[in-house]
Amino acid sequence: MSSDEQMLQTYRHDAHKVRGRSHDAGARKLAGVRVNLDVPYNADADAAALSRPSGKPEQTVENHDTHYRLSLLSGGTQYDPDTFALRHYEDELHDLLAVSDAATMHRRWLETPLMSAFNESTYHPYTSLKYHTLLVAALVANYRDGYNFDDLQLVVDHPDSRHPHRTIYRDNRLLLYLTGAETDKARASLGSRPWRSFASTWNRLSGQPPLNTDSDRFDMFLDANLRRVQSWSTALQYIEDFNRFRRERQ
Repeated sequence: MSSDEQMLQTYRHDAHKVRGRSHDAGARKLAGVRVNLDVPYNADADAAALSRPSGKPEQTVENHDTHYRLSLLSGGTQYDPDTFALRHYEDELHDLLAVSDAATMHRRWLETPLMSAFNESTYHPYTSLKYHTLLVAALVANYRDGYNFDDLQLVVDHPDSRHPHRTIYRDNRLLLYLTGAETDKARASLGSRPWRSFASTWNRLSGQPPLNTDSDRFDMFLDANLRRVQSWSTALQYIEDFNRFRRERQ
């Protein structure tokens, strides 16, 4: 399998969850392409460990057992499951999943609002399918290059920078990526093993702070909460949600 095919398979591996299905019960095709595929290097399990506790899962939010994500910012779902119908988004799903170029696939996952509507586990509804998938891709890309998990760092870079498959978050002010390579950018090690460690990693970032916490009240609030959220996919989704909230009020 080529490296491009490997990455395409990675981005599609959990897409069956938009239909509310588990791996065992999930459809093998969505938007005309194969989904529910295996991911190499144990990257899916490692990414899951970054956002969810180990052991037998238990329901954490009463009366919410669907793949519709709950927002940590508002407490509500981005889409109402009683009115949201995926048939209205078939073209968007096809454009996201059926592309044959892996770099384009990565860019579309960074930009899609659709996959932000879903969580990575019904037991943990504040997690994000979008950012779980981007984390899996970043791990696959780094493991494929010969890095181990304990080599990896979270790095802050300019949003115009390009780090194909390794970028896990990007907006008009901030880019975050995972790498095992040396860098002089603001960074923090991920630690010796995958676990829910976003807040502790964010607290250990070296160099120039990624947010303007001296004079920007929005950044102060965002930074304070990122220092509390340990689940990686939840924290990354929170940044996206908070920045949308910020734009609406400025």
